[in-house]
Amino acid sequence: PPRSTLFPYTTLFRSRTRALYTVGELRERGKADKEAIDKLFNLIVDMTEEGLDFFFLEPLRRLHASSMMMGMAKMGISSMLKGSKMVVHKVLKKLDDRSLAAILDFIEEIIHEPEPG
Repeated sequence: PPRSTLFPYTTLFRSRTRALYTVGELRERGKADKEAIDKLFNLIVDMTEEGLDFFFLEPLRRLHASSMMMGMAKMGISSMLKGSKMVVHKVLKKLDDRSLAAILDFIEEIIHEPEPG
């Protein structure tokens, strides 16, 4: 996809270096074993939480939303995230080595720093 449509993880993902390290480590292992799946799951959860904060909570903070509005938004995000975690975990448990490599490629692509325009 064009860089302009990529999720802006380079600015919102607080630990881009950690993400790249994790992807590199998992790529080097090359196996979709339990340890790799657990690390990938944690990385996906971290990235999802950062994205939800950026797209849903940050606009409310910038609008100086009331604490009640922020609380409602956080509660909604929390319950959505809880359901998502269960689905992601089930899907990842079924990954084979080739699918793991494809997911790692995707993560590298979305956290790659955009080229100067």
